[in-house]
Amino acid sequence: MELQQLQTEYIPLKPRLRTRFRHRIRQTYRYDTLFWRIAMAGPWGAAMFVFALAALGMPTGLGALTDIIIFISLGTTGLFIAVHLIALLLALIGLRVPRLYAGAVLYTLAAIFFIFWQDHDTAISAITAGVLTLLGILAGIGAGLLRGRFNRQLLFYMTALLGIVCVTAAVWPMDSPAAHSIATNNVSPIQAANPSKPGELNYIQFDYGNGSDYWRSEYGKRTDLISTSVDASEYIEKWPAFRSRYWGFDQSSLPLNGRVWMPEGSGPFPLVLIVHGNHLMEDFSDEGYGYLGELLASRGFITVSVDENFLNYSVWSGIPDNDMKVRAWLLLKHLQQIDEFAGEPDTPFYNKVDLNSIALIGHSRGGQAVAMTKDAERWFSQDETLGNLERYQIQAVIAISPTDKKVDGGLARIKDVSYLAIQGARDADVIDFDGDRQYMRTSFTKSSSHFKSSIYIADANHSQFNTEWGFRDISYPKGIFLSRQAIIGAQEQRDIARVYVSAFLETTLHGNESYMPLFQDYRTGLHWLPTGTAYFNRFENADFNKLAWFDEDLNRVTLPNGGSAQGTNLTWVEEEVKNRKQTNKGSRGVTLEWQGNNDNKASYSLLWDDSFIPKSMLEQPNTLSFSLSNRSFELAEPDLASTELRTEIELQSKNGTSARIALADFWTVDPPPDVAFTIHPWLEKRLSDGKYKHPQEAVFQTVMLPLSEFTKVNPQLDLSSLQRITFYFSGGPGKIMLDDIGIY
Repeated sequence: MELQQLQTEYIPLKPRLRTRFRHRIRQTYRYDTLFWRIAMAGPWGAAMFVFALAALGMPTGLGALTDIIIFISLGTTGLFIAVHLIALLLALIGLRVPRLYAGAVLYTLAAIFFIFWQDHDTAISAITAGVLTLLGILAGIGAGLLRGRFNRQLLFYMTALLGIVCVTAAVWPMDSPAAHSIATNNVSPIQAANPSKPGELNYIQFDYGNGSDYWRSEYGKRTDLISTSVDASEYIEKWPAFRSRYWGFDQSSLPLNGRVWMPEGSGPFPLVLIVHGNHLMEDFSDEGYGYLGELLASRGFITVSVDENFLNYSVWSGIPDNDMKVRAWLLLKHLQQIDEFAGEPDTPFYNKVDLNSIALIGHSRGGQAVAMTKDAERWFSQDETLGNLERYQIQAVIAISPTDKKVDGGLARIKDVSYLAIQGARDADVIDFDGDRQYMRTSFTKSSSHFKSSIYIADANHSQFNTEWGFRDISYPKGIFLSRQAIIGAQEQRDIARVYVSAFLETTLHGNESYMPLFQDYRTGLHWLPTGTAYFNRFENADFNKLAWFDEDLNRVTLPNGGSAQGTNLTWVEEEVKNRKQTNKGSRGVTLEWQGNNDNKASYSLLWDDSFIPKSMLEQPNTLSFSLSNRSFELAEPDLASTELRTEIELQSKNGTSARIALADFWTVDPPPDVAFTIHPWLEKRLSDGKYKHPQEAVFQTVMLPLSEFTKVNPQLDLSSLQRITFYFSGGPGKIMLDDIGIY
């Protein structure tokens, strides 16, 4: 009998789940070789870069360096915990990858996305997180290759990723700086000293405060003058406990703090208050106007930079309610405090302050606050603590990039005060020219000696008017998306402020008429101004006799004072003047659009049955003035518009004689600048809820034409009985808006 050998196959028993997990946990870091541990530095660096940006955008008041160290320490601690937890999870799953490294990448991706997601939409946050994480991966792998073994496969992957980055950079659209050419049309420059240069007076600098500020010794123990605190409880209800802990006071005891630059001499001197806007509370703003304080003091103005930082926004405690009204109220309280100092023999203010000659300068929300201060009766008529406001004669108001928001349902309407608005077209904070709205709401009685003017600067932004606000208009991390390429330098921008602020105050408070042409025509001051940018300016004073201003009714044919309008070969409509966001500015103009048929020249005429020269005018008129906005950028095909606005203006008198001159011989009115606010067009329509999607805002240029130029063409023209004004347009297509047509 044949014996068969029995064979038994050995089948190992599968370890228990708990045993397998223990084994995997013990093997958690088996794939994280030296190379991958070194490569972790890349994702860590990308994450810490964003944590540092977040620190700059969320200051604690301890200083930028301290904030960055704190945020990076917290971020690194979070990464350490997260990468180990993620590595453990990947080990339990059994995924065979460098788990610590994978954890670092996932943490970086998630952290960057979350930090940016606080201020942006999901798409921007996701793309930003992906791009920065990818750059971190590239940097980390590069570091690993330098320190570890040479690995051809890794080198291939790294080269491919680097190629993607290079191709992206090559095709990335760039915002090329615009080339601005300003035609002076033989305009004579002002023959006066450069107002941006220091004057002949020496000055002293000192501070006043309540003596208890523990963040700034100049308002604390080292302050030169002790001021009183004021109670704003009637206006502010929302004052978080954190804000009280930070500042050491609440709304019931707001300090009156100011930095003073005072001319040496017997005086009395005009008083100038400067107030900042809504910057981050912990990043103090009042120091940022020292360049103006020093200049103005040397020219004979007592200048005070007012501290209102405690009303500003904080990431940690928000912003007090009613802050806009309180900003104006505090300026009035500073006037009261300085008035008290001026009556005390032991203060530097004693007998030095001319309270009949006061100017207010405000930046951003401060620019709105100074107009509200001039119109104080609208908001503070019931406030008995303010006393007699007529004691303080505010003669001039300057608004730099101002806001213009309704407060208690109303807006400031100022009268018989000189007003100047300064705005940059590349302002990424206050993107609309809101100072133009206040300009339109500024009026004069016929006996007034005041005037109003504005200057719109093609390549200026918001922050550079303050030396402490940096060069980006919005805080980090969002600020990295703003384009800086076409913005003029900080020094150039502040030079423009020096010229206009100093010349304005010399004109309005010192009565120096030699600087007046600057506000009528910016070209008269180009020898003082940076020439690498373009300017647009408006002007009007109490001597202006308006003939057409388009606000009186909705009928495009009728004009004030019995006149009528007619258009030929063009489309014309009276409509609201709009800002960049397409909201109304509070005024109307007439929009003219023509197609450019040379056989049938387009024209727009204003005609009166009798002469439009007012019978009350004692002297013969000498200047025709109108505001013109070149809106050719709004055409269906703006590239087809004429590169030059080919316009002629004709005057006709009652005797039938007429004279016509070409606008180009005297003025070149270009379209407003086409602004790219962000580093990529895709962001323009998405960042900050589409805030930057409109690259241009229609702005006016006031054109002033001497009537003597018309009589040179036809000496028979009777300037005392002018009856008709006609604008002729050739070339095209073209589109403009006219407003405020009249004579001086």
